[in-house]
Amino acid sequence: MGTVGGTSESQPRSDAELLAAHVAGERYAFEELFRRHHRQLYRLAQLTSRNPDDAADALQDAMLSAHRTAPRFRHDAAVSSWLYRIVVNACLDRLRRNKIRPTTTLLEDICHAGDPMPRVDTAIVIERALMGLPVEQRAAVVAVDMQGYSVIETARMLGVAEGTVKSRCSRARRKLAETLDYFAMADGGTAASPSPSNPP
Repeated sequence: MGTVGGTSESQPRSDAELLAAHVAGERYAFEELFRRHHRQLYRLAQLTSRNPDDAADALQDAMLSAHRTAPRFRHDAAVSSWLYRIVVNACLDRLRRNKIRPTTTLLEDICHAGDPMPRVDTAIVIERALMGLPVEQRAAVVAVDMQGYSVIETARMLGVAEGTVKSRCSRARRKLAETLDYFAMADGGTAASPSPSNPP
């Protein structure tokens, strides 16, 4: 079980070792690090972004940013948490820039999926409810409730205090519940309209 030059070829390097190698000038170290986390990072981008195109663009922006700013990483958190935080921030930047975009792409994407109509309606309602949240609340509730990150991990990713994550999630859940309750009641009577003339 020989080790050559202090490094075993059969044992992959840690994230921190790959990042350090990239900072030291090793050509393919960052590519290896990115490939290792690509699947989780893209899933996070998809959940935080408006559509797959935005997710892919945000992920590309994030990786370029991580590539450039790697020398400033202080190793006060896991490399993966640092990458996730950069991805979330890139998604939020795109959401803020594209705030006025229409939701027709969402409707087209869902309809092309060929889902039965009730599931299409539910998906649209949930997506609209999420899109109606302020971007900071949306990022927090997506990370905690949809991605399964802890409050501590989410706080690190977003660069805010744990109490801020809790309050953002609480407000987001309350708004989502109100929105979904309204649409459920409207669906039970007349068709849901965009302006609730008789709120529950």
